[in-house]
Amino acid sequence: MPQSYAGLFYHLIFRTKYKRTQIPPALLKDLYAFMGGIIRADKGNLISVGGMPDHVHLLLRIHREISISDAVRNIKMRSSKWIHEKGYAEFQWQSGFSIFSVSASVVPKVKVYIANQEEHHRKRTFVEELIAMYEQYGIPYDPKYLVDEDSD
Repeated sequence: MPQSYAGLFYHLIFRTKYKRTQIPPALLKDLYAFMGGIIRADKGNLISVGGMPDHVHLLLRIHREISISDAVRNIKMRSSKWIHEKGYAEFQWQSGFSIFSVSASVVPKVKVYIANQEEHHRKRTFVEELIAMYEQYGIPYDPKYLVDEDSD
């Protein structure tokens, strides 16, 4: 085959460092749009985005020539810089992230899940959400890394 094709979807989740700095509500809509621009600049596609004041969920496709770690680093680094330029110099993302591969047939369900973050978090915390996802995907984890050292 002379051309390479990929149809890979990912559900990416990351949070603010120590939960001390919150995603500025006034910037949320523009932040999501900016993240979409970062992904497009790397030849990817942002399908859905949402979250809470301390974390974001992105459903995206990453270009086949971009590694997951490079894509995530670009999204976090560029969006953090953008937030700093908007006057929030103390803002930081946590260093880690969680990412899950998603079947094309499940994309509509993940979009609904991301859109309903406020409802989900009335019932469970961020850490409970992550644990449930790790268990659903069969991902081993160490609980000590689910919470920042200085987190409340």
